[in-house]
Amino acid sequence: MCTRNIKIMVCLNEKERNHLVRQVNQSGLSQEALVRALIISYIPKPLSPLDYHTLIRELHTIENNLNQLAVKAHTTGHLEREAFQQEANQFRNAVLQIQKAVTEPELRIEH
Repeated sequence: MCTRNIKIMVCLNEKERNHLVRQVNQSGLSQEALVRALIISYIPKPLSPLDYHTLIRELHTIENNLNQLAVKAHTTGHLEREAFQQEANQFRNAVLQIQKAVTEPELRIEH
């Protein structure tokens, strides 16, 4: 069931419609989601380039490899577990920061 039950009709000229369509295409959002974001003063970021997703997948693969190395090192006793865990946590935080920087909308500051 739709929780948004208030409908608003908006009339646009051709230039405004074209601008809306460009913003929708750039953000990857629906028209409705874009308008709702703009109403609450958020400016959606453009869709992430495909390279971003490839990079994130590669980082996750590296993380997985590091975890496998940690398991191996733990069984052989050749790596200090706490030090490696700290590095793994820093890696995860870096991935989260990259995702946030690329995908989180910016707050519009009105003057």
